[in-house]
Amino acid sequence: MYIKPATVINQVGLHARPATFLIQKANEYKCSLWIEKEERRVNAKSLLGVLSLGIAKGTEINIIGDGVDEQEAVDALCSLIDSDFAE
Repeated sequence: MYIKPATVINQVGLHARPATFLIQKANEYKCSLWIEKEERRVNAKSLLGVLSLGIAKGTEINIIGDGVDEQEAVDALCSLIDSDFAE
């Protein structure tokens, strides 16, 4: 298991469009991926799960990976968040 913290800097937080980018990136990897906010943990490959966290700008979250490519996947998701979801 590999865990890395990230702070959402996107103006609208992790809603619709940015969440879709995150989920698309998460689905490129074989490992299990979760996003954790406070005590709640959801599947990072699920749009409804990610949206249910209500992640606003400035929120600190943990990206958690478990599986063969966990470190690469978690680092990629954190990089996407840090880049403000730039293509």
